[in-house]
Order: sequence, then C-alpha cells, then structure tokens
Amino acid sequence: MEMVLQIFLLAAGFTMLIKGADFFVDGSSGIASRFGIPQLVVGLTIVAMGTSAPEAAVSISAALKGNAGITIGNVAGSNILNILIILGFTAFLTKKIVPVAASTIKYEMPFMIAIIFILLWMGYTGNEIARLEGAGLWVVFLLYLFYLLKMAQKGAGRNPEDGEGEISGGDKKEKSMAMLCLFTAAGLALIVIGSSVTVDAATAIARIIGLSERFIGLTIVALGTSLPELFTSVSAARKGSADIAIGNIVGSNIFNILFVVGTSALITPVVFESKFIVDFIVAVAAGVLLWIFSFRGKSLNRVEGGLLLLGYLGYFIYLL
Repeated sequence: MEMVLQIFLLAAGFTMLIKGADFFVDGSSGIASRFGIPQLVVGLTIVAMGTSAPEAAVSISAALKGNAGITIGNVAGSNILNILIILGFTAFLTKKIVPVAASTIKYEMPFMIAIIFILLWMGYTGNEIARLEGAGLWVVFLLYLFYLLKMAQKGAGRNPEDGEGEISGGDKKEKSMAMLCLFTAAGLALIVIGSSVTVDAATAIARIIGLSERFIGLTIVALGTSLPELFTSVSAARKGSADIAIGNIVGSNIFNILFVVGTSALITPVVFESKFIVDFIVAVAAGVLLWIFSFRGKSLNRVEGGLLLLGYLGYFIYLL
C-alpha cells in the first residue's frame, strides 16, 4: 500500500515539475523580452537560482540541523547530473541543435570548471570546507553577480548571432507584465514543491527496495533536486530559448558551489569525506567535456547529447 502511495506522489511531483517549468520559462523569458535583457543573463541568474532552490534548501537545512556532510554529496551529484543527464537529455531530445552563446564558452564554462576544481582542492587538503573558505566562496559569488550585472547592462544590444536574440512568440508579448510575473512566480512555486514531493517519494521507494544511503544521496536525491533544471532546460530548448537552457545549467552549477556550499560552510564547517574526491573529479571531467563539445561547434547536437548520457551511465555503473 505504501509503495502505491509513493508512486502516486512521484507522478504528482512530475506533473507539477512539467507545468511549473512551462510557466517559469514563459514568464521569465517574456520579462526578459520586455526589458531587453539577454536570455543568457536570465538563464544564468533568475532561472539558475530559481531552479537551484531545492539544492539550496536541502543543503542549508542540513547545515542548520548539524548534518552539513550531506551538502557535498548533494552538490557533487547535482553538478554531475546537470551536465551529463540534463544537458545530455536537452541536446538528445531537441530536434534542432542547441546553440551555446560565445560568452558562455569563453567565460562562464571555464569559470564553472575552475570553481569545481577549487572546491575539490579545498576538500582534499583539509577534509572540510571551513568557515573562512565559505566566506571566500561568498566573495567570489558576489564578484560573479557583479560580472552578470555588467553583462546585462551591455547585453541589450547584443548581436543575435551570439545566441542571444529576441524571444519569439507573439503570445508572450500580448501578456501583461503582471501576468508574466504571475507565470514566473507560479512556475517557480510548482517547481520547488514538485521537486520536494518527487524527492521524498523517490527516496521512500528506494528505501523500500533496499538501496544504500550513499547511492540514494548521489543519485536519487541529487536527481530529484536537479529535476527543476531538467524540465526547465528541456522546455526552454523546445521553445527556442536555448540560452536559458544552457545558462540555466552553467549558472546552477556555479550557484551550487559558491552560494550553497559557501552559505552552508558559513553556518558550520562542511565535512568533505575522501570518498567524494572521485565524484568531484567526475564533475570536473564532465565540465571539461561539455566545454570541448561547445567549443568545437558552438552548439550541442544529438550525438554529443548521447555521449554525455553515456558518460553518466559509466558513472552510475561505478556507483553500483
């Protein structure tokens, strides 16, 4: 009986995520169009931080409860899933190639890889992320926000060839600003609630089946907290807002490292167990692979999406 209930809750969570992603992409891209904000900036900020809310909630709540060790597993698993599964599915399921903005290839992707490596180095040398290191991550996060602000100020007149053109769809222009804000807020609420319901149901099902706690943390919980990024990115790519799709993932990974780990470490030192070293090496490798694919063709195609998915399959087999 309990299994049936959890399957029902899992289906309900997926439904909320699907509808929430649609509303959120429509609302946020519509607002961006009204103000002339590049889609890439929206993806790297509003969408990225909004869809990373589950990771932030889980990790910060764990730190407040004195269980900050879960932070590292959640962030490592989510960052790997974001690249290998979410961008893999986004590129594989989208009929057209998914273009990648020039600035994302030149700046944001290398920055993402660098901060993942820095977090790995912090954990490897000290076996924890100390409060001082958490403060350092927050300083870098503030500098990153400043960079995004400058990019937004310069971006209103960018060339569409850079992957930041106007968002098509007359229905978005007909909606009032109040309606667009309502769509964005309602979508975000559905995404966060749907993610929570899905994580709880998937975890309960996994425990009934008898899977280990570490396996649940690095896969099911990480996938659950990354579901907002999955549905938002696929929905954005299908609607022609590719920069939101790519920016969402890159921005979410940056947000997970700098804000989520930084804030958790400020609350209490975050334990970095040696078993997570391999996971972060995989996260760095996934970022490098994504950068190579993007650099070669300024886009992601179905073949590259399939290779990203195969990369996760190999990691999943390692976990088993």
